[in-house]
Amino acid sequence: MHNDPTEIIESLLTSHHRLTRMAAQSTGTTVSSAVWSTLSVLVADGPKRNGELARAARISQPGMTKVLAGLVDEEWVLRIADVDDSRAWLIAITDKGRDALSGWRTQLAEATRDIFAELSETEWATLDNAARILAIRLAEKTTSTKGDVA
Repeated sequence: MHNDPTEIIESLLTSHHRLTRMAAQSTGTTVSSAVWSTLSVLVADGPKRNGELARAARISQPGMTKVLAGLVDEEWVLRIADVDDSRAWLIAITDKGRDALSGWRTQLAEATRDIFAELSETEWATLDNAARILAIRLAEKTTSTKGDVA
């Protein structure tokens, strides 16, 4: 059990990464994690320019250009005109991309079912409460930083 807030957050982050990695490996998919990261950013933050999207998804700009080529081919994203700069394009997720991401997240959840099979109602309530806290805090952070350019 952790008492220090930094240790609690570190434990959450470490467990999250490990759980996601285990789930992703068990699905057997060959789709790159960069694809899912990119789609997740677009769902959370809305359309972005290539460079902004690369930074947000933690992918190099050349890497993002390659990822986007595949996403455009799959019709999971599309390029839209940037009304603030006629020379630039924004990348937006399509309904097909949202469906793909939703399906991926469902696969991840199903892949972890065995890990959580023995949880009690109290433990499920604790996880539900933690998930709500995280969602609220992240939504507040996202709202307060919208429009900031790094």
